[in-house]
Amino acid sequence: MREMEGKDMATATKNSRSDAKPAPTGLAVHCRGVTKHYGAGDNKVMALRGVDLEIAYGQLMMLVGPSGCGKTTLISVIAGILDRDEGECSVFGVDYETISQRQRTLWRGQNIGFVFQAFNLLPTLTAAENAAVPLMILGEGRHSAVKKAEDVLARVGLEGRSKSLPSQLSGGQQQRVAIARALVHQPRLIVCDEPTSALDEHTGHSVMRLLKGVAMAEDRALVIVTHDARIFSFADRIATMNDGVVTRVAAPDALTH
Repeated sequence: MREMEGKDMATATKNSRSDAKPAPTGLAVHCRGVTKHYGAGDNKVMALRGVDLEIAYGQLMMLVGPSGCGKTTLISVIAGILDRDEGECSVFGVDYETISQRQRTLWRGQNIGFVFQAFNLLPTLTAAENAAVPLMILGEGRHSAVKKAEDVLARVGLEGRSKSLPSQLSGGQQQRVAIARALVHQPRLIVCDEPTSALDEHTGHSVMRLLKGVAMAEDRALVIVTHDARIFSFADRIATMNDGVVTRVAAPDALTH
């Protein structure tokens, strides 16, 4: 029964991505009163204290605020990596807590791309193989997946480095491999944790233009955690967090006022 549910979810998701449809209405991400804690007893730490956040289709939302304010925890809940304690959270109308773990894993693999701050590249795989991992997980053949990954690597400025191992790449180059991995399967939601932290300004802006161009289609969205003020201008809206809550959502130029 659960296997059939997983197949139904896969079919529904595939159809929703491939059929030509009018621009969707509503919200790509909806969070209301989301809480999350770590530890217990005297060691209990409240990471999220009732977060309200809405991200529209076609929107690039940045999360800013001091270290430890809950930004990474929030995007992990939105991406389905962490379970929330209380509140509501849905992505493209799907609430992870209403579907099985198998369905969640499959749906997340098809619809969400991740750029982790630590890159999380596999040391024994080449740059192209690392970038191709999401496609191979979804069942695409290795040759086809690697070819698509090479194309995306070229778009992030790594043409000619597709056969390099992570140890043969600089930190900035590894970060671009991680970005290519997040883009290769054309996810509807891209979630990034400090995607430009290891990049110079020119490369960072090039990557942001790529991310925005790919992710800002009418049925997609992008959320970025960042401390990098050099990329604020790429945002449609910026949500400021402090002590586990969103305190303000405004246009980028409002941060200077």
